[in-house]
Amino acid sequence: IQWLDADDLMSLNKIASQVEAYQRFGSARTLLSSPWATFLYRPSKANFERTALWEDMNAVEWLTRKMENNIHMQTATWLVSRELSEAAGAWNPNLLIDDDGEYFARVLMRCDHVRFVPEGRVYYRMRPSNRLSYVGRNVRKMEAQMQSLEMSIGYLRSMEDSPRVRAACITSLETWLPTFHPERPDLVSRAQSLAASFGGRLSDPKLPWKYSWIQRLFGWPAAKLSQIYYNEFKAWMVLRWDRALFRLSGGDHSYEL
Repeated sequence: IQWLDADDLMSLNKIASQVEAYQRFGSARTLLSSPWATFLYRPSKANFERTALWEDMNAVEWLTRKMENNIHMQTATWLVSRELSEAAGAWNPNLLIDDDGEYFARVLMRCDHVRFVPEGRVYYRMRPSNRLSYVGRNVRKMEAQMQSLEMSIGYLRSMEDSPRVRAACITSLETWLPTFHPERPDLVSRAQSLAASFGGRLSDPKLPWKYSWIQRLFGWPAAKLSQIYYNEFKAWMVLRWDRALFRLSGGDHSYEL
């Protein structure tokens, strides 16, 4: 089963190379991944930067690295056998955000190995923004994000509850704390309680240093909104510039998938 959004692209050999790797080295429970990169309008400008997840590894190592480094694999990189899909269960439609992260955490729980196949490629069309802009002003999405975090942490700890795994879970929770603060102190408290339940403690949420003076003068809400509006304006400028260059190039036919 290949997941693919309507505006994403993949190389012509992506599925074939993964099927070949599956036939040579895999089983019905092997999960296959591939390189991926983002683009706006011009796929030729997609920059494939290797991450700690671009390797063969078991599910515990994969999820631990994901949380340690705040990285992920884009949904279209995966090729999932029907047996593995059925073992993972259905997609959760109740999560308004990070539903793909929660789903593939369950897929990883049921796989016997993750095999990275470097020959194929995925091109992920995105709007240049960040999670703070997407989640940070929507209280329902904040709730869904916290729920997804709790579930994914539970999945990982059900497979292994080592000191390294716990430390990775702490890192993931701390990464998301600024998204919930100050609008949802209940979610901040939930995150802190979750960390305490396995012997951890979360640092206080912090914004990047360049917004600290706004926080000191006008408070957390103003500093957070400044960060959101700045990122959205920067994203808008980048998007318009890339679209202009795309049109000047006549549609960017200079790449070969």
